[in-house]
Amino acid sequence: MGLREYRQKRRFGVTPEPAGAAAPRGRRAKPLGFVVQKHRASALHYDFRLEWKGVLLSWAVPKGPSLDPTVKRLAMQVEDHPLEYAKFEGVIPEGEYGGGTVMVWDRGTWTPELPDVDAALAKGDLKFTLAGKKLAGSWVLVRTRGGRMAAGGRSAWLLIKHRDAAASDADLETTEPRSVLTKRSLAEIARDEGGDVAKAASGDPPDEIRRLIANPELLVRTTRRKRAVWHSKPKQR
Repeated sequence: MGLREYRQKRRFGVTPEPAGAAAPRGRRAKPLGFVVQKHRASALHYDFRLEWKGVLLSWAVPKGPSLDPTVKRLAMQVEDHPLEYAKFEGVIPEGEYGGGTVMVWDRGTWTPELPDVDAALAKGDLKFTLAGKKLAGSWVLVRTRGGRMAAGGRSAWLLIKHRDAAASDADLETTEPRSVLTKRSLAEIARDEGGDVAKAASGDPPDEIRRLIANPELLVRTTRRKRAVWHSKPKQR
């Protein structure tokens, strides 16, 4: 656990992603946060992140979380991310690691359903409750058999919704496609932040694309924003 791999993969003078604190903070008082970021990089996927011990434990979910308990979604564990990443929404420049448009698709708090989270992670069976804008109720992350060796050493898990009052067969990718922070689609984020609008739009559902086709003026960038780049605090001399 830590941010070394995360930082090695990024050039913070180029990408607007946060570098994070010099050292991950210890576990803060509850509630713990979670975020799901919709990310149109080389392919569309959803990044599922749980706050734990000062970082965001992270999994890439190609098809996104499902509220249907009969659906098991592959979740590939990736490097830990800084807590500040939970607020990141914008464009990672093409040619950089993860280049593409990022949306804060959902966020809220999470509560472990077992007292020893580290033991549950080591076992590969983490049960938890989400309280988000779109995702709620009881869930589980289960590491697959042989998952530790998948994808060049990355752990392969399954993200599964438990049967409870929050379970549903609703397709959130279609019914809830917009950012919980800014209410923007991927195409609108790319438009505002100077990204590849066509590439971003390919990650929006068909109804959103039809809306943009019918109203092309929505894709005209009226005000060019100065791209914000995250700078860590300089060292004290």
